[in-house]
Amino acid sequence: MRTLLTLIVAAVIVAAGAVAFVYSGLYDVSARVPHSGPVQWLLSKTSDAAVARRASAIDVPDLAADALALAGINDYQAMCAGCHGIPGQAASPLARGLNPPAPDLSVSAQSMSPAELFWVTKHGIKMTGMPAWGASHDDASLWPVVAFMTRLPVLDADAYQALLASATGSGHHSEASDQGATDHGEPDASHGSHDHTMTSHGEDSQGDAMAKKNSESDRHHDGHDHEH
Repeated sequence: MRTLLTLIVAAVIVAAGAVAFVYSGLYDVSARVPHSGPVQWLLSKTSDAAVARRASAIDVPDLAADALALAGINDYQAMCAGCHGIPGQAASPLARGLNPPAPDLSVSAQSMSPAELFWVTKHGIKMTGMPAWGASHDDASLWPVVAFMTRLPVLDADAYQALLASATGSGHHSEASDQGATDHGEPDASHGSHDHTMTSHGEDSQGDAMAKKNSESDRHHDGHDHEH
């Protein structure tokens, strides 16, 4: 009986302490201050598990057609590039102010399944700045974006710009191709530089990148897992 009473008192003290901490204002919620290690771990693992669980029920269409990815690059430029960046350019002022920072999708595309990429794109992630694009776009307009994201790991800056130029009139946000990618910062070799690069330009750029990826995958594969 005494043990039970001790446990109850301890639980009450812990609960009271938690409530006092919440109302004290001691925890810094500024976006300029990173989460502590334990909080970051908790949020990251919770998010990863939640996305994986919900994405497991999604039926993924065939994303292999290059035309589908081409239709998605303008939407990526309009919807994603401002926060997640593009190959070969520095993070935008908006992206530099995000905490947690928006992930590099050329990395995420190597560790997340297409279903997971789609779920996050459609539903967003709470308290991260990631919007739910499903509120304004139907599934048919989001899958091309996912198809394009799966190609990001093999695109360098030149290949990205060549694809963007060849995609005029494609996608839900086709007008973005007229703006290019110059609004998102100056070129920065430290951002968007990947082992898989592509040297050809023009409308056949993506096909060459796909072929190059297949031929070089054995000697470029880094073999590491990633977090979302």
